[in-house]
Amino acid sequence: MATEATPIRRNLATVLRRLARSYPVLTLTGPRQSGKTTLVRDVFRGKPYISFESPDNRERALKDPRGLLAELPRGAVLDEVQHVPDLLSYIQVEVDERPSPGQFILTGSENLSITGTVAQTLAGRTAVLHLLPPSLDEVRRFRHPPSGLWNTLLMGAYPRIHERRIPAPRWLDDYVATYVQRDVRHLLAVGDLRSFTSFLRLCAGRTAQELNLSSLGADVGVSHNTIRTWLSVLEASYLCFFAPAWHRNQRKRWVKAPKLHWFDSGLACHLLGIKDATQLASHPLRGAIFESWVAAEIWKAHAHRGVLPQLFHFRQTRGDEVDLGVVHGRAITLVETKSGATLHDDFFAPLRRLREDLAADGAYDDVSAVVVHGGDQAQRRSDASALPWTRIADHDWMRP
Repeated sequence: MATEATPIRRNLATVLRRLARSYPVLTLTGPRQSGKTTLVRDVFRGKPYISFESPDNRERALKDPRGLLAELPRGAVLDEVQHVPDLLSYIQVEVDERPSPGQFILTGSENLSITGTVAQTLAGRTAVLHLLPPSLDEVRRFRHPPSGLWNTLLMGAYPRIHERRIPAPRWLDDYVATYVQRDVRHLLAVGDLRSFTSFLRLCAGRTAQELNLSSLGADVGVSHNTIRTWLSVLEASYLCFFAPAWHRNQRKRWVKAPKLHWFDSGLACHLLGIKDATQLASHPLRGAIFESWVAAEIWKAHAHRGVLPQLFHFRQTRGDEVDLGVVHGRAITLVETKSGATLHDDFFAPLRRLREDLAADGAYDDVSAVVVHGGDQAQRRSDASALPWTRIADHDWMRP
């Protein structure tokens, strides 16, 4: 008989416990199957648990919200609250009358609908946190973590793939089908789901690239405005995020199109039809997939400590590019990504030129630079450092 896998320790657990001592409500958002329910039930295991995926619980919350909350005098873990947004107004009344910390723990899988409602009804009463699929250091806590760069990127980080050792292509195929059939229908009145599925695959082919809405719309066969709306759905579902172009002022002629990044490299590979690690290692988009994986790891390093990152990309019209800038107030870390296993001096040249430009501009007091690469060599230079992909979680991305 199969036994239930023991959940891994998640980095966000410490933040949840700390904030539960200060706020009456915690709100945890993130993509489906990122581990939100497992995390909150583990951290707050003494609290009653109600999931609004259940039609019966949903109907009860809609028809008798006061009666439901009356049965929860010390609060509860309320899962998938995007299904019952009106309940938040009644929770507001409850916590205003009894403002003790750590009463209600809310989870939701749709960024825009959850955060918009929370901002209106629970402002000042809740901390909003984000849980993504596990970061590399968390993935290594599974009993059988993937080995090697290309296996790691191919499998991605959704917990069930690793907990239950489900073949990634099978699980991701079901995930995409469920996402398109359920979440897309809920968030959008999409009549042609086939076109949306085509849109997903074309977006995967544009990971770590600057967005051109007109070009993408022409390839999908829909309007510029439709593409903009569909991209907002990917962002709301925590499938993708955007790194805007850096443009401190108009004197520096920075190209202003944002870059598109997928949160999960395994999902991007699946949508691209990449079946195994050998195919990925020789794929024309392996560098772009690696770049998005690095960007997502940096995003997770912030979010799983309760902070939203400020990420940018750099490209001047003269041709110089740097993949990422991680901003912390008056400091910035420049990041170049290279999927190859061998370091070359020319990897550092764009970083050097951009550091000089930013120093001349006076935009930052402290500018550091890192090359994250697919090899195993760590190196410190006077103007930059080289960081192996295996040690990306060891770097403190929260400060330069």
